[in-house]
Amino acid sequence: MRILFRHIKSLVGIGQPEAPLRGDELAMLPSLENAWLLIEDEYIHSYGKEVEQAPPAADRILNCSNRFILPSFCDSHTHLVFAGSREAEFVDKINGKTYAEIAAKGGGIHASAGKLAAMPEEQLFRESMIKLDKIAAAGTGAIEIKSGYGLTVDAELKMLRVIKQLKVHHRLPIKATFLGAHAIPPEFKEDREAYIRLLINDILPVIREEKLADYVDVFCEKGFFTPEETIRICEAGKSIGLIPKIHANQLNVSGGVQAGIQVGALSVDHLESMDEEAITALAASSTIGTLLPGAAYFLRMPYPPARELLNAGAALALASDYNPGSSPSFNMQQVFSMACIQLRMLPEEALQATTINGAFAMQMEKQAGSIYPGKWANLLLTRTIPSLAYLPYAFGESCIDQVYLKGSPIK
Repeated sequence: MRILFRHIKSLVGIGQPEAPLRGDELAMLPSLENAWLLIEDEYIHSYGKEVEQAPPAADRILNCSNRFILPSFCDSHTHLVFAGSREAEFVDKINGKTYAEIAAKGGGIHASAGKLAAMPEEQLFRESMIKLDKIAAAGTGAIEIKSGYGLTVDAELKMLRVIKQLKVHHRLPIKATFLGAHAIPPEFKEDREAYIRLLINDILPVIREEKLADYVDVFCEKGFFTPEETIRICEAGKSIGLIPKIHANQLNVSGGVQAGIQVGALSVDHLESMDEEAITALAASSTIGTLLPGAAYFLRMPYPPARELLNAGAALALASDYNPGSSPSFNMQQVFSMACIQLRMLPEEALQATTINGAFAMQMEKQAGSIYPGKWANLLLTRTIPSLAYLPYAFGESCIDQVYLKGSPIK
């Protein structure tokens, strides 16, 4: 099936950068005005300007006057395989309890781990498929999913096997991350070394044998895992082919950024707590800084210093951090808007951070994240809007008229 979109007001995010966009590059959004776009089956075939090149023949032609076409969002940090919700903790936070206080009383990650351990694998798979359907319909065209709500051998492997099945049964492109080092389980509180050995000696060999993950992640934070432990776990993951992605500097200046850079992490994620040393180190490295404004919003924390990071020349991505405890939203349109309003990112910067740099943060830049021949036809067709800036400006309005996933409309 060949579908031709004609008279597009602006075809946004075209081209294929060779590396993640850094600093000022994020503001330089390549677009084509008064354009046409041809997709063939699952892929982008070609595009051009209406006045310069006659569009090719197609089976179906759509008039897109006064509308924009954008690449779908690439959400490079989620925890969507979880059981149940945690709205009781939401009320606790309203009443003044902190994230750390809730975790210390058995809430937080440990509460989700208990619910997940009790849920049968088939039910966890079914519920995760439903979430993926909603996520795709909201405009996400590629996604990363972490384990980390298991915290036992059986439960962590259950999560990873569910993610593997999601890769097979859902059209949304998925990358899998092993985050067994999300927290120290209560039974290992007095012997954290034993838990780290369990991760390395008992779970990693099964991941290698069953090909259950693409990445290894560690929550490098005060009260969770130290930079030294983070490096050790990441090096063990690298020994079986897993690439590191680090939870870094969310609650404190934890040393997680530098630990991630040391192990060659693809990305360091969160970055709400940054000092000059961490900013400078990240900007000088090839590691992507992934900002998660939904978590800062939900936890009422300071937002990541996006402008300082961009001014230093860092490569930045934006992701949802979708999870039941600190960011229960998968809406990347909302992330796009938050980045402009709260992080002071320009619409062009925020869009490229949620698309092509998000794709780079999942090693999917050859398949997703921009509009280019040969890539998947994962596209967003807007309603009639006056400008690109209207998308984040009208934060309470859904401006997406149609979502295409691998060439097929799903909304």
